[in-house]
Amino acid sequence: MFNQLVLTGQVCKSPKFTTSPAGVIHGQFSIEHKSIQQEDGFNRNAYVRLHVVTCGEQQQQLIKNFIVGDEVQVSGFLNRHESKNGQAIIAIHAQHIERLN
Repeated sequence: MFNQLVLTGQVCKSPKFTTSPAGVIHGQFSIEHKSIQQEDGFNRNAYVRLHVVTCGEQQQQLIKNFIVGDEVQVSGFLNRHESKNGQAIIAIHAQHIERLN
């Protein structure tokens, strides 16, 4: 099975960090993507806001200075999470992040 996504967008929620009981640093932030896509010969406005999850000290060093409005490209795999009230959240688990500006 293949589960891979590459998305560019703007940071719309600044990074926050937690440390697991095993001592692993997890980061979370959100990006939003807006574009015009072609579908069956027609222009379609595309908009998505996606939760990004990172893991490890190297990723923390990369994203710790991200601020709202930064342009980024994130690649990784999609996974389902649940909010504290039980709502489903789709997140991209980042395997590569690049700041574009």
